Amino acid sequence: MKNVMIVEDDTILNNGICFNLQLEGINVIPAYSLNEAKKILKEQKINLIILDVNLPDGNGFEFCKYIRSESKVAILFLTACDMEEDVVNGFKIGADDYITKPFSINILIQRVKALLRRCSLGNDDNILTEGKFKIDLDKMIISKNDKHLVLSPIEYKILKKLIQCKNEIVTRQALIDEIWDKESEYIEEHALTVNINRLRGKVDEKSSKHKYIKTVYGMGYIWVGDKNEKC
Repeated sequence: MKNVMIVEDDTILNNGICFNLQLEGINVIPAYSLNEAKKILKEQKINLIILDVNLPDGNGFEFCKYIRSESKVAILFLTACDMEEDVVNGFKIGADDYITKPFSINILIQRVKALLRRCSLGNDDNILTEGKFKIDLDKMIISKNDKHLVLSPIEYKILKKLIQCKNEIVTRQALIDEIWDKESEYIEEHALTVNINRLRGKVDEKSSKHKYIKTVYGMGYIWVGDKNEKC
């Protein structure tokens, strides 16, 4: 089920929107301040944010910029800021839709449904699944058995490359080039070895001898997944 967070400090309005969206089978999570909204974003997966501009602890436009620096979650502004420059600014900083108050609840519901449909399109393309591992390509998050792995940016790039090339040998030079091109920083042979070893310590099964990353001596590395091979 899709989660919609409503960031609106007017309790009656927030509750009213929640009630009407719930009637449509949409799961809603109310937030009455930006601090509360930030906490919810860290703890739950949110698919759409309905966001007011004028909030007791900050500005919705600034919060939108903050979200866009970290996430592609859909954002719909619902606000009394109805000047043309406000609407234009909202779209410029990353809003997917903009509705001004007073508004029609029926139109809001249809806009929400449309945005959630768009969220569903292509979602699978942004989630890479391999056995016990899942990579959220939008958020740059890797999890194993639904538990997030704490990886450095370099470790993330290495693991993503290996999983994408499952059962294919990825040369050391290819990994170095991947990190050089996308991280814009130099990494030498020894540094690659160190990062591979650290990565293995985080992804391998500690309770068994199974290893996911196999070394092909003189060539590079290969992701073997859940095959019962000793590497």
